[in-house]
Amino acid sequence: MNWMWLLAAEEGGGLFDINATLPLMAVQFLILAVVLNIVFYKPLGNAIDERDGYVSSNITQAKEQLAQAEKLAEQYEQELADSRRQAQAIVAEAQAEAENTASQQIAAAQQAAQAQKEQVQKEIEAQKESAFQVLEGQVAALTQQMLDKLLPAA
Repeated sequence: MNWMWLLAAEEGGGLFDINATLPLMAVQFLILAVVLNIVFYKPLGNAIDERDGYVSSNITQAKEQLAQAEKLAEQYEQELADSRRQAQAIVAEAQAEAENTASQQIAAAQQAAQAQKEQVQKEIEAQKESAFQVLEGQVAALTQQMLDKLLPAA
Protein backbone atom coordinates (compact mmCIF):
# COMPACT_ATOMS: atom_id res chain seq x y z
CA MET A 1 0.00 0.00 0.00
CA ASN A 2 2.73 2.35 0.76
CA TRP A 3 4.17 1.73 -2.66
CA MET A 4 1.05 2.93 -4.30
CA TRP A 5 1.25 6.28 -2.89
CA LEU A 6 4.83 6.72 -3.97
CA LEU A 7 4.00 5.59 -7.48
CA ALA A 8 1.11 8.04 -7.72
CA ALA A 9 3.38 10.88 -6.65
CA GLU A 10 5.90 10.05 -9.35
CA GLU A 11 3.39 9.83 -12.11
CA GLY A 12 2.42 13.51 -11.89
CA GLY A 13 -0.82 15.29 -11.36
CA GLY A 14 -0.46 15.18 -7.61
CA LEU A 15 -1.13 18.00 -5.27
CA PHE A 16 2.45 19.29 -5.18
CA ASP A 17 4.50 18.56 -8.26
CA ILE A 18 8.02 19.80 -7.95
CA ASN A 19 9.31 20.38 -11.45
CA ALA A 20 10.36 23.38 -13.64
CA THR A 21 7.01 25.11 -13.06
CA LEU A 22 7.82 26.06 -9.46
CA PRO A 23 11.00 28.00 -10.24
CA LEU A 24 9.27 29.61 -13.23
CA MET A 25 6.39 30.73 -11.00
CA ALA A 26 8.86 32.03 -8.41
CA VAL A 27 10.71 34.05 -11.09
CA GLN A 28 7.39 35.39 -12.43
CA PHE A 29 6.39 36.39 -8.92
CA LEU A 30 9.70 38.19 -8.34
CA ILE A 31 9.44 39.96 -11.71
CA LEU A 32 5.86 40.99 -10.91
CA ALA A 33 6.98 42.26 -7.48
CA VAL A 34 9.81 44.30 -9.08
CA VAL A 35 7.52 45.70 -11.79
CA LEU A 36 4.81 46.58 -9.26
CA ASN A 37 7.41 48.18 -7.04
CA ILE A 38 8.74 50.32 -9.89
CA VAL A 39 5.43 51.14 -11.53
CA PHE A 40 3.03 51.34 -8.61
CA TYR A 41 4.50 51.23 -5.11
CA LYS A 42 7.35 53.76 -5.49
CA PRO A 43 5.22 56.47 -7.21
CA LEU A 44 2.42 55.85 -4.75
CA GLY A 45 4.87 55.96 -1.84
CA ASN A 46 6.39 59.19 -3.21
CA ALA A 47 2.93 60.71 -3.62
CA ILE A 48 2.01 59.67 -0.09
CA ASP A 49 5.29 61.09 1.24
CA GLU A 50 4.75 64.35 -0.65
CA ARG A 51 1.20 64.57 0.63
CA ASP A 52 2.40 63.83 4.17
CA GLY A 53 5.03 66.58 3.85
CA TYR A 54 2.42 68.97 2.47
CA VAL A 55 -0.01 68.17 5.29
CA SER A 56 2.77 68.45 7.89
CA SER A 57 3.91 71.81 6.54
CA ASN A 58 0.31 73.05 6.43
CA ILE A 59 -0.24 71.92 10.00
CA THR A 60 2.97 73.65 11.07
CA GLN A 61 1.96 76.83 9.25
CA ALA A 62 -1.53 76.66 10.73
CA LYS A 63 -0.08 76.28 14.23
CA GLU A 64 2.24 79.24 13.64
CA GLN A 65 -0.62 81.33 12.27
CA LEU A 66 -2.83 80.32 15.19
CA ALA A 67 -0.12 81.31 17.66
CA GLN A 68 0.37 84.58 15.81
CA ALA A 69 -3.40 85.22 15.75
CA GLU A 70 -3.65 84.50 19.46
CA LYS A 71 -0.75 86.86 20.11
CA LEU A 72 -2.41 89.57 18.01
CA ALA A 73 -5.74 88.98 19.74
CA GLU A 74 -4.06 89.33 23.12
CA GLN A 75 -2.28 92.48 21.95
CA TYR A 76 -5.55 93.93 20.63
CA GLU A 77 -7.34 93.07 23.87
CA GLN A 78 -4.57 94.83 25.81
CA GLU A 79 -4.81 97.86 23.54
CA LEU A 80 -8.59 97.82 23.90
CA ALA A 81 -8.29 97.70 27.69
CA ASP A 82 -5.78 100.58 27.58
CA SER A 83 -8.10 102.55 25.31
CA ARG A 84 -11.02 101.92 27.64
CA ARG A 85 -8.98 103.08 30.63
CA GLN A 86 -7.92 106.19 28.74
CA ALA A 87 -11.50 106.85 27.67
CA GLN A 88 -12.71 106.42 31.26
CA ALA A 89 -9.99 108.80 32.46
CA ILE A 90 -10.98 111.34 29.80
CA VAL A 91 -14.65 110.99 30.71
CA ALA A 92 -13.88 111.35 34.42
CA GLU A 93 -11.72 114.41 33.71
CA ALA A 94 -14.44 115.91 31.52
CA GLN A 95 -17.05 115.25 34.22
CA ALA A 96 -14.84 116.85 36.87
CA GLU A 97 -14.22 119.82 34.60
CA ALA A 98 -17.92 120.10 33.81
CA GLU A 99 -18.79 119.93 37.51
CA ASN A 100 -16.15 122.55 38.26
CA THR A 101 -17.42 124.81 35.48
CA ALA A 102 -21.01 124.24 36.58
CA SER A 103 -20.16 125.05 40.21
CA GLN A 104 -18.31 128.20 39.09
CA GLN A 105 -21.24 129.24 36.94
CA ILE A 106 -23.66 128.50 39.78
CA ALA A 107 -21.52 130.54 42.18
CA ALA A 108 -21.33 133.40 39.67
CA ALA A 109 -25.10 133.20 39.10
CA GLN A 110 -25.70 133.18 42.86
CA GLN A 111 -23.43 136.20 43.28
CA ALA A 112 -25.20 137.97 40.42
CA ALA A 113 -28.57 137.08 41.92
CA GLN A 114 -27.42 138.31 45.35
CA ALA A 115 -26.10 141.56 43.84
CA GLN A 116 -29.33 142.01 41.90
CA LYS A 117 -31.33 141.25 45.06
CA GLU A 118 -29.34 143.84 47.00
CA GLN A 119 -29.78 146.34 44.16
CA VAL A 120 -33.52 145.70 44.10
CA GLN A 121 -33.69 146.05 47.90
CA LYS A 122 -31.82 149.36 47.69
CA GLU A 123 -34.18 150.55 44.99
CA ILE A 124 -37.17 149.45 47.06
CA GLU A 125 -35.74 151.23 50.09
CA ALA A 126 -35.11 154.34 48.00
CA GLN A 127 -38.64 154.21 46.58
CA LYS A 128 -39.98 153.58 50.08
CA GLU A 129 -38.09 156.59 51.42
CA SER A 130 -39.27 158.64 48.48
CA ALA A 131 -42.84 157.48 49.03
CA PHE A 132 -42.58 158.28 52.77
CA GLN A 133 -41.27 161.75 51.97
CA VAL A 134 -44.07 162.31 49.48
CA LEU A 135 -46.57 161.00 52.02
CA GLU A 136 -45.11 163.19 54.78
CA GLY A 137 -45.42 166.16 52.49
CA GLN A 138 -49.01 165.23 51.66
CA VAL A 139 -49.77 164.51 55.33
CA ALA A 140 -48.33 167.91 56.26
CA ALA A 141 -50.35 169.60 53.54
CA LEU A 142 -53.51 167.74 54.52
CA THR A 143 -52.90 168.55 58.15
CA GLN A 144 -52.47 172.21 57.27
CA GLN A 145 -55.66 172.13 55.24
CA MET A 146 -57.52 170.48 58.07
CA LEU A 147 -56.20 173.02 60.51
CA ASP A 148 -57.13 175.82 58.17
CA LYS A 149 -60.63 174.46 57.83
CA LEU A 150 -61.06 173.66 61.47
CA LEU A 151 -59.51 176.81 62.77
CA PRO A 152 -60.60 179.66 60.66
CA ALA A 153 -58.18 182.44 60.37
CA ALA A 154 -58.49 184.39 63.43
